[in-house]
Amino acid sequence: MILLRTELGEVLREARQAQGRTLRDVAAASSVSLGYLSELERGTKEASSELLSAVCAGLGVSLSELLALVQERVEHVETLTLPVTLPVVPARDASGTVSASAA
Repeated sequence: MILLRTELGEVLREARQAQGRTLRDVAAASSVSLGYLSELERGTKEASSELLSAVCAGLGVSLSELLALVQERVEHVETLTLPVTLPVVPARDASGTVSASAA
């Protein structure tokens, strides 16, 4: 099962690390507590839209950019979790002919 908060947290962490910034730095720039930002990145807390906007401002990225990255991650995870469909081969009896129930 895909958890949006997990994918969002991964994107937030990747964006912060790509900038070479610490949790403390982004928390201060966002006016969000260090502990709460850490929980967001770990996917253990859900972010309100107001909080998410503040974190985006602290990171210097737009909300739409962040959500586009989350969308890409979710699409990728969905492709990994789709059921595999196998070709169905008609049942054959002992002589090798297709059985009447499978035809």
